[in-house]
Amino acid sequence: MFEFCLHVLTLACIYGLIALALNLQAGYTGLLNFGHIAFVGIGAYAVGIGHLAGWALLPSVMGGVLVAMALAWLVARLGRNLASDYWGIATLAVAEIVRIVALNQDSLTGGAQGISALPSLFSASSNAHQELYMALLMVLLAGLFAWLSVRLGNSRFGRALRLLREQPQLATCLGYDLLQLKTRALMASAALAALAGALLACYTSYVSPDYLLAAQTFLVWSMVMIGGLGSVRGILLGTLLVQCAYSFVPFAKDYLNIGSDVAGALRLGLVGVILLVCLLWRSGGLLPERLRIMP
Repeated sequence: MFEFCLHVLTLACIYGLIALALNLQAGYTGLLNFGHIAFVGIGAYAVGIGHLAGWALLPSVMGGVLVAMALAWLVARLGRNLASDYWGIATLAVAEIVRIVALNQDSLTGGAQGISALPSLFSASSNAHQELYMALLMVLLAGLFAWLSVRLGNSRFGRALRLLREQPQLATCLGYDLLQLKTRALMASAALAALAGALLACYTSYVSPDYLLAAQTFLVWSMVMIGGLGSVRGILLGTLLVQCAYSFVPFAKDYLNIGSDVAGALRLGLVGVILLVCLLWRSGGLLPERLRIMP
């Protein structure tokens, strides 16, 4: 049971990083990115491809971060003439393109089978210690990036992003370059998401096109919406709640006497019910964003 709790905590912290990265776009900047999972997949595949090429872990992770940031720059330029809803659909298409490339490039990505036997961050330790060390590392990283996210939100750049979200015309009148703000926010978010994807690949020792499914995007968006869009504390709470619910169904599968296929559908259904109830009960999330009101 202790190892299972460590597993849930580790995954919650990794997905917490992914949700914090999405919050930089959707929460602070107001960008509807439905292809956010593409950045996570790039970071994960960078570890896998680097492992096949014989690279060390750190260069592989850095390469994934750089590629994700380059894609974010292109996506920002893609959406400069699109309305927010059309841009959201465009990002979904970009994520699907990345998934199709990963699915069909067998020699590079392993195709549908993916890449397995990836190196662990604590491969020299015993299995029991690996779980504990990984959980501690993820807790520290989640706490660090949550603190950095709060600092960013309270900085001049964060206030400019919120102004872009609330009053883009006013931001333009004040001399802000909207495209530059969007690009910087998207690239910072992509870097954090790619790092989280690399950590996820190292933790599971596996990467496949399943990492890029639209269901994963729905899962991350649910974490953000349940916790509170724009609220760092809320996002961490929402991530933990969703991950606990998501992990509960396979754990209780034998007690409920249901098959694996039903269990997989029930996981997403349970998250959907929690999201629906939260939206009807507290539309701003469990811990909504608190905006300062100037006197």
